[in-house]
Amino acid sequence: MRDIPKSHPRYKSLLLRERVVEGVERGVVALQGLIAHGRGEAFYYLLGERSHPFAIRATEVALALMLTAKHPVISVNGNTAVLAPELLIRLAVEMDIPLEVNLFYDRERRERKVWNYLMQVSKSLNLEPRILIASESPAFIPELESWRRLVHSEGIYKADVVLVPLEDGDRTEALVKMGKKVIAIDLNPLSRTARAATVTIVDELSQVIKNMLSILPSLRNLPESSLYEKIRSYSNAQTLREAISAIRENLELEASKLGLT
Repeated sequence: MRDIPKSHPRYKSLLLRERVVEGVERGVVALQGLIAHGRGEAFYYLLGERSHPFAIRATEVALALMLTAKHPVISVNGNTAVLAPELLIRLAVEMDIPLEVNLFYDRERRERKVWNYLMQVSKSLNLEPRILIASESPAFIPELESWRRLVHSEGIYKADVVLVPLEDGDRTEALVKMGKKVIAIDLNPLSRTARAATVTIVDELSQVIKNMLSILPSLRNLPESSLYEKIRSYSNAQTLREAISAIRENLELEASKLGLT
C-alpha cells in the first residue's frame, strides 16, 4: 500500500482508496468496484467527511432492527470486505450475526478469494465468525432476472433483517418486496438503494461499523419496548431530506469561503 502521511488533510479518504486499489490487485474487488467507490467518495466529500446527527440516529435504528430480528444477516461484497474487514468481523461476532459473501461481478472467480480474505483477517483477530458463500447453498430472490437474485438459503434468503452496505437498487427493492427490513449504507441520498431501504445510513462504511460497535453496548441495556419505539418513530424519508440539506449547506459554506455568495 502506498505510504500516505497521516498529516495529509484527507488521510482517511486516501487510505480507503488505497485499500480498494489493493483489493483489485488481490482479486477481491472487481474493477467496477473502483467506480462505485469513487462515486461514494465524492458524496462523502460533499458531506464534509464526517458523521452527521441524522446518520447516528439511523445507525441506532439499524442496530435496534438487528437486535430485535430473528435472523439478521450482513451482506459482504468485495468493496465491503476490503474497506472494513476487521470492524465487520467484530460486529458479526459481537452480535452473533453471519456474514454472507454475495457478489455480482466476476462472482465465480472472486467469491472464494473474498471468503479466504475474511478468514485470514478473522484468524489474525482470533475470532470465528460464521461466513457464508451464497453459491454454496443457493436460493433465489423473486422478480430479479440477473445473478443478483442469487443468495444463500440460510443467509439473506432466510433473513428478516439484512444489512447491505454498498448495495444495488434493484436488489434492495426486491428484498423489501419479500418483506425483509433492509439496512443500507449509502453515501448517495439520491440513489434508488437509499430511497428503497427501510433504513439508510448516509455515512462512510468503516465509520458506520465503528459507530455501531460504539453504540451497541448502550442499546443492549434498553428494554425491547424501547428498541421497538426507536424503530416505530423512525422516518427514512426524513433522514434523506436531512442528508440532502447537509450537502447543500456544506456547498454553501465552501462557496462562501471562496467569496462566491
